[in-house]
Amino acid sequence: MPKSNIVFICSNCEYKTPRWQGKCQNCGQWNTLEEHQTINSGKQPARALNSVDLASIDEGHKPRLKSGINEFDAVLGGGIVPGSLILLGGDPGIGKSTLALQLSMNISGKVLYVSGEESVSQIKLRASRVNTNHKLEVLSETELESVLSFIEGKHPDLVIIDSIQTMYSESASGVAGGVAQVTAAVQQVMRLAKQNHISFIVIGHVTKEGYLAGPKTLEHMVDTVLYLEGERFANFRILRCVKNRFGTTNEVGVFEMAGAGLIEVLNPSQLFLGEDSIKASGNTITSIIEGSRALLLEIQALTSLTNFGYPKRTTAGFDNNRLQLLTAIISKRANINLSNQDIYINVVGGIKIEEPAADLAVALAIVSSLKDIVIQETVVVGELGLSGEVRYAANLEKRIKEAEKLGFKRIICPKNKLSGEFKIEVFQVKTLGEAISKI
Repeated sequence: MPKSNIVFICSNCEYKTPRWQGKCQNCGQWNTLEEHQTINSGKQPARALNSVDLASIDEGHKPRLKSGINEFDAVLGGGIVPGSLILLGGDPGIGKSTLALQLSMNISGKVLYVSGEESVSQIKLRASRVNTNHKLEVLSETELESVLSFIEGKHPDLVIIDSIQTMYSESASGVAGGVAQVTAAVQQVMRLAKQNHISFIVIGHVTKEGYLAGPKTLEHMVDTVLYLEGERFANFRILRCVKNRFGTTNEVGVFEMAGAGLIEVLNPSQLFLGEDSIKASGNTITSIIEGSRALLLEIQALTSLTNFGYPKRTTAGFDNNRLQLLTAIISKRANINLSNQDIYINVVGGIKIEEPAADLAVALAIVSSLKDIVIQETVVVGELGLSGEVRYAANLEKRIKEAEKLGFKRIICPKNKLSGEFKIEVFQVKTLGEAISKI
């Protein structure tokens, strides 16, 4: 006989528990557990399945959709694959909706822009600012089943949903934006994309920690995950790909935020450095690798006598813990006293440096500011070890060529095997002390 069981299910995240509790252990919401009666009628017969020979499937060779924005296409590996599901995330105000709107108006195919956050008139205001000659079909709706039914009838080439957290499905429990609702929405969108070969770009919110809101399974379900990064009040944005089933994840796109939207930056290094930089002590130029390209960035350091017993260490665009480490290395291995100096580090352009190859540039900037030495026409690359050694830096030849292209005269770098010949003067050093002697 069938057995009847009592189970309590959270209306927000669908967490199941055999006993009622005031607070859901999974999502932390109060009074969301509801009683449900389940009937176990035994094993259900499995339905018959048929396998398919992979060699018999016709690939079709459908061309990728070109967005008209070269930086965006390069990040995806050449354009948008038909039938793919792309998740675009980023901090509030970073430019996700602006980028999506520009994409929708640049693609030559049939595009539908679905917004659950703005009315049609509000979208028109943004579109007029971005592109005066815009032709775009717009839908303002939050009921997911109605939206998917409309898409299936129109059958566009690309659909942009802004944002997935605003979509509400009758088939899922919980509130819009909750774990259960977001999961159900992405599942239904993915099913429609694969069955009808419609490409989707879905915008997702991020948490205060910088991760995409909702369950982590969202990133596993979609084909491509893109992040738009940068400081909200700075001009530069970096589009980074962290997952791509149809291409590489080694590419990044660089944009500049302007009044008319996001503008492609074809030569990021020259833009970050500026045309006329002030020749002052404490300034160094380093080269970092973003994706497959080398970027030159300016690092500024300022040292001043501390007014308190404990010196200050302040950074903008650089890891503060890394600065503490570098300060200890300079004091111990280079015999330079920094115990009475406040140190301030700034990366020009609002870019955050996470690559350890910028260690030597930061260290030399600190020494330059302390000793009042001006470092001119020099690029500095290298990771510092605790014993003061300058360690290996990947893609060193690419960094040297980028410095050479922008007219720098010399580069200080670790001892690597270099296969080519360069017009720029290359100083290969082993230790921090040796690098200091070169400036």
